[in-house]
Order: sequence, then C-alpha cells, then structure tokens
Amino acid sequence: MKILLVQTSFLGDTILSTPLIAALKKLHPEAELWMMTTPLAADLIKRDPLLSGIISFAKRGPEKGIRGLFRQAAKLRKFNFKIVYSLHRSARTALLLKLSRIPQRIAFENAKLAFLYNDTQIRPQNQHDVLRNLALISNHFSENELPDKLRLFAPEKDELDIDLQAVLPPPGCYALIVPGSAWETKRWSATGYHQVAAYLIKKGLQVVLTGSADEMEVCRKVAGDLAVINLAGRGNLNTALYLTKHAKIMICNDSMALHMASACKVPTVAIFCATVPEFGFGPWQNQALIVEKKDLDCRPCARHGSRSCPNKTRACMDELPAAKVIEAANKLLT
Repeated sequence: MKILLVQTSFLGDTILSTPLIAALKKLHPEAELWMMTTPLAADLIKRDPLLSGIISFAKRGPEKGIRGLFRQAAKLRKFNFKIVYSLHRSARTALLLKLSRIPQRIAFENAKLAFLYNDTQIRPQNQHDVLRNLALISNHFSENELPDKLRLFAPEKDELDIDLQAVLPPPGCYALIVPGSAWETKRWSATGYHQVAAYLIKKGLQVVLTGSADEMEVCRKVAGDLAVINLAGRGNLNTALYLTKHAKIMICNDSMALHMASACKVPTVAIFCATVPEFGFGPWQNQALIVEKKDLDCRPCARHGSRSCPNKTRACMDELPAAKVIEAANKLLT
C-alpha cells in the first residue's frame, strides 16, 4: 500500500511536519510512505530513510493555475495512493487531492473545502506546531506513543561544493548567525547582530554568517569590518543543513533557521521581534533561549510578520539591546 503526506507550505513548516513521517510509519509499518512538497523543500527531506519517495508540486511554477492543478492530479493518480494525509489546508490542495481520486483523504476540519475530504480532525490552537501537526493522527495513539522528534538529515562535507569546503571552519568551533527572515518585521537589527558577532569573536569563536541571496545585504551589514566567514548567497539548503548541524551555537530570528537548529539539536538563541513564541513556532526539544522585547503594546502585530512595521517605530527590532542576546549566548556556551 502507498500512502501520501502533503505539506506544501513554507520551509519552516516542512521541518515542523517531519515528526509525522515517523508517526505515519509507526501507524502503517508495511506501507510505502511518500511526501508531496515544494521543489525547494524537497531538499530538506530527501535523505529521510523512512520516505519511499518525494513528489514535487511546483504550485507557483509550472503547475500553477487550473491547468497545472489537473496535470498534478493526473501525476498523483499514476501512483495509486490509497490514503493521503494533508497538513496543508488550502482550497487548492483539497481540490487537487479530490481530483487525484485517492480513496481515503484525511485533513484538518479547518481546511478550506474540508467537505472534499473523507475524514477531518480537530487542529488544536494553543500548542506547539509540531503537536498541532501530529493531531492529524493522534487519535490512533495512546499518550506518549507519538514520535515527536524533528527529522532532518544533513549532508556530509564532501557533498558540498568544492569552493565551500575550502572555507568551512572545523565542526563545533563556530557560532552560526542567521540574521535574515522572509518577513522584515521578524529581523532583529543588523547593528545588534554586528555587536553580538564582535563579542563572540573576542570570546574566541569563529563566526559564520549565512542566508539566501536576498539576504546578502543584511549579512554584509552584520559583517562590517569583522573577521567573519560570510556565506550569504552561497550554497543551498544542503549547505545550511551542514552548517547548522556542526555549529556550536546558532543565533537567529523567528525563521526557518530556528527550526533547523531544533532538528539538529543545536543550542540556539532565538530572537523574536514582531511575532511571539506563543504562536507555536518556538524552539523544539533543543537547548534554546528566547530573547524578545516584551513591553510593547503593539506586539505581536501579525501572525507571520509583515513587510514593514505597521506603526513605523521598528521598536521590536531596533530597541532590543545586544546585551540581552549576548547574555543568552553566554548561558548556552558555559
């Protein structure tokens, strides 16, 4: 029997979905388990030994629009899946899975077009997102039986680009700073990150900066004139996974990097600006400290952050002192 797990949301959401891989294999030990996700997120899960295969859904690329939806449905029909579990709650996903003719379709009751599913489960609100995801099948397990560990498998060093291998510091001797985020109001100030990087260098740690091509400018500002290894815009998710796994400590915003650190069990200073950990996207099962500016009436201003500060003050980003982050880092390094 073949079963399918669907998560086509952001990269961080994909990471927080990975405990369901082990849970589904426990529930269906003899079945082939496949996962459908975005082309970029496929790199995060491609090494998981519990997955028989990965199906890419380029919903914002070749498969966008109604024609793309029908093409993807035709593709899924060829696999002859018997059961699909959908974490993604969009109307497009519901329609796609109905068109795919998978006999048993299971999703959350707050999914759009939920009537297109055979079975729906309640998605709890006031829990970590890992537990919210696991609620999709928690009715099949007794308390404490559900696997709840994040699952990411980093590449070996020789799998990375040759030019990157030459500049990487030895494992366990560097601090990894990830100052970017997809949302501007989730990004702590570059000045603050610069001060933290300077402190860590004085403390004897090498500092590595990383981020996407879109985050090269913020990483340049963080680096300034410091002797850091700036890898922003270089490499890919494989590089990010390797760097995270072998870091001594990570300092980052509320972003995918935070969840990657949780999966790799790396000590983490997580900086929350416009968002709050009570939303359910904080650290998970790793040694971590959260730093945030709590005395703001305007915070949180949006569940996923915003493109700009709604009241133009940037207080949650710019008024959080570097000393607080340094204090948290010192606690994790002792």
